[in-house]
Amino acid sequence: MAASTPAPPAGTPAPAAAPPGGGRAPLRARRGVLLHRLDLRGAPYAYVAPFFIVFAAFSLYPLLYTCWISLHHVELSTLTMMDFVGFHNYVELWHDDRFWNALVNTFTIGVISTVPQLLMALGLAHLLNYRMRGAAFFRVAALTPYATSVGAAALVFTMLFNRDFGMINWVLSLVGIDPLDWESNKWAAQAAVSSIVIWRWTGYNALLYLAAMQAVPLERYEAAAIDGASRWTQFRTVTIPGIRATIVFTIVLSTIGATQLFGEPLIFGQGPNGITGGEDNQYQTLGLLLYEEGWKNYQMGRAATIAWAMFLLLVVVFAGQRLIAFLLARRGRKRTR
Repeated sequence: MAASTPAPPAGTPAPAAAPPGGGRAPLRARRGVLLHRLDLRGAPYAYVAPFFIVFAAFSLYPLLYTCWISLHHVELSTLTMMDFVGFHNYVELWHDDRFWNALVNTFTIGVISTVPQLLMALGLAHLLNYRMRGAAFFRVAALTPYATSVGAAALVFTMLFNRDFGMINWVLSLVGIDPLDWESNKWAAQAAVSSIVIWRWTGYNALLYLAAMQAVPLERYEAAAIDGASRWTQFRTVTIPGIRATIVFTIVLSTIGATQLFGEPLIFGQGPNGITGGEDNQYQTLGLLLYEEGWKNYQMGRAATIAWAMFLLLVVVFAGQRLIAFLLARRGRKRTR
């Protein structure tokens, strides 16, 4: 006779019934928790992945490939035939007088065009910040030069600065000034090219400053007015500190644009023989020198070397700006203490 199973003590809860399907429910629950965690942690990376894929394909890969080409002797007609020369292209570029001339021209044109441009944009934005009739019209009009094609703008300015039939020389003749050969004279040519850049980008930067000015709280202006500050004092002590980040952004943007300046000087000096930068390279920029080496002399290795020199130049400039900003901020903190 089989032994009987002893009864459980009184008060002991009855064992829970096994769920239907055995251990599938806990497995499904763990799977759901895992998918939930992957969704929380992986979704942000999935959202930003398209940007990094496009950046890697169209920015990072060309940058690295250009660096690789700069270490070779390669011609435009035979891109598949590359001879490794190491840093020979960089050494030649260092001893090339045309490179240093283009570098100096890029710097001077950048200064001549950037400084007046940002100052004029700041003043224009300050005027547009006031309430006046037709404010929307003036804001759209300020952006119109930026929307204009660089080719059309450069052609118009080329006609304006024509030596024989240009309007600029005609105006100068009215006040007794002899006509200038704007293209042949170094400083006149650089001033003419800078005027194209100023005309195209002043309105764009002005709207950036205007958007930043409208974000400055009105209470700061009211407090300054109560303290007896004039409009100029308010602009200097309230507006400028309030849009400092935007000013830094426009300086960085203008520096990049000045380093890569290409379309304006190319069209301004495009003669019958395809001369880029003037007969004596008096306004040849780094961008024009790159174009000349790659697409006129067919030396893609040297063109890639110039491109990387421009990139390294921007890195040095931005590093210097960050260092100066850090030192100024550190000096300001010491003064407040």
